[in-house]
Amino acid sequence: MFGIGKRDSTLLIIVAIMALFAPFILNPFPTGSAMAQFNAGYPDLMQRFVIFGIFAIGFNLLFGLTGYLSFGHAAFLGIGSYAVVWMYKLLDYNVIPGLFLAVIVSAIFALAIGFISLRRSGIYFSILTLAFAQMMFAISYSDLIGRFLGTTITNGETGLQVYTSDPQILIDDWESVPHLLGIVEMRSTYTLDAGAWSFDFNAGYYFCAVILLIMFYLAIRIFRSPFGMMLRAVKSNQQRMNYTGLNTRPYTLAAFVISGMYAGLAGGLLASMDPLAGAERMQWTASGEVVLMTILGGAGTLIGPVLGAGFIKYFENIFAKINDNVLHSWFAILPDGMEDFMVTIVHPFVGKGWNLTLGLLFMLVVIFLPGGLVEGGQRIGRVFRRRDRNAGSVEADAAKQRNPAAE
Repeated sequence: MFGIGKRDSTLLIIVAIMALFAPFILNPFPTGSAMAQFNAGYPDLMQRFVIFGIFAIGFNLLFGLTGYLSFGHAAFLGIGSYAVVWMYKLLDYNVIPGLFLAVIVSAIFALAIGFISLRRSGIYFSILTLAFAQMMFAISYSDLIGRFLGTTITNGETGLQVYTSDPQILIDDWESVPHLLGIVEMRSTYTLDAGAWSFDFNAGYYFCAVILLIMFYLAIRIFRSPFGMMLRAVKSNQQRMNYTGLNTRPYTLAAFVISGMYAGLAGGLLASMDPLAGAERMQWTASGEVVLMTILGGAGTLIGPVLGAGFIKYFENIFAKINDNVLHSWFAILPDGMEDFMVTIVHPFVGKGWNLTLGLLFMLVVIFLPGGLVEGGQRIGRVFRRRDRNAGSVEADAAKQRNPAAE
């Protein structure tokens, strides 16, 4: 299907089903129940799932295929956001032109940064990308270029946003929020009440989900192409390839630029959710987050980065909201002394301590599942397949005993 193999088609269908039915999958508990705390089917969080999934897929094209670990990919995330907001300021709130500009500008910056950084490999490459990202963060946070030119480029620590005094030469009277080609607003949401459950269907989410599917499909084609095979060869033994006289730098630079374009697109989609861009999206912590997403899900796999992005964003947004009041409601059936004891034990792992829980889970995955969540799923699949084979052999032996003549 679409020029890809059966296994890859299955993965694409799985991702499509997850994206299409996310409002149902992420709201398994009734709205008024105590377990509704773990529901994640509201528009803002669902959009973050798919946007950071795109970010992680692009990062995986570089790290998972070539082995080059970048600690500065958040720079392109921020560049994409700034590009989209500037398009809002100059033209109107239509997200399409902004996303095109985000991809183009991110590609230009990725080409420049990659051209310099890829002169080194290993930890030296990682440090160079981190240095470039931190320089861009500092420039954006202080609006250094804007002050030099006597104007505003990033608006410094306040962040770039749209004002009524901006040109917006294509603006219509009704436009005040990001929209898609003047047809539908990105924040437009339809709520379906089904008994005790409530499901939100958001236009912005489905727009981001369609882009995720397109980017996932492109990633499959890159993985299975001769270009992808060359990148895997670079990861396997780049020195041996250099000895054969093959110049690998154009391939790694192309991978770096493509990865930067994915990150810029993700940053542009963040600005499509909220027409605001700030330097905080360029911080080193954002770059480290996408590294964790990729490793946790399974570096070098197709669906792993998407799973890792969803896993981390779920913890960041769901576990961070669990406070002592919620914990007391959970353990209210216990005697008072036992209730307080359980709240004291669980408290460090939720709320502001969600990073501790995520860190422990990340350690367990790295130690016991080096291939990430994808490897865990593969192991479970092998267990069930082994059981099926064993059951099949037992049934065959029983049939032979019932009918010896069949031998």
